Amino acid sequence: METERYPRPLVLLHWVMAVLILATIPIGYRMSDLDPGPVQDALYHLHRSIGVTVLALALVRLVVRRLWGAPPPHPALAGWQRALSVSVHRLLYVLFFLVPILGWAGTSAFGAPILVWGFFELPPIMPRHETLSEILLGAHGLFASTLVGLVLLHVAGALYHALVRRDGVVERMLFGRGG
Repeated sequence: METERYPRPLVLLHWVMAVLILATIPIGYRMSDLDPGPVQDALYHLHRSIGVTVLALALVRLVVRRLWGAPPPHPALAGWQRALSVSVHRLLYVLFFLVPILGWAGTSAFGAPILVWGFFELPPIMPRHETLSEILLGAHGLFASTLVGLVLLHVAGALYHALVRRDGVVERMLFGRGG
């Protein structure tokens, strides 16, 4: 079934963000388990840099989507699949912003620097406050875990459409002819 593809800029942003998010998940889980020291510090800096990059790319992605648009839901989707797909995508977009902003706020309240790829430091967006930091970073972790769950659901849906249904849903987000 031939359907409209996503614009190339959205495809590129999708895959770059996917790689960054998939990379930062294990870093986020591992860094807090390490003993304080240079390895833990390096992982925190890497995690924060990826988070800032995801936040910036999410903003670019919204602008690109607004300028280039996106195709309508695939016609092969049943009504419930369309509703689930739209809901998951909207929640992913919300979390692309919410998770990094909570991390930035919690890190600011903790008093740690956010050095982005070694080039510049983000200003704090919250005053230093230990209790507030714990709350914000706890929320960051909770919503990051929610993001992981939605990513897994998204990947499961993509695999179902690619390997079981073979209905062209996934091909709309791949680089290729006409994309």
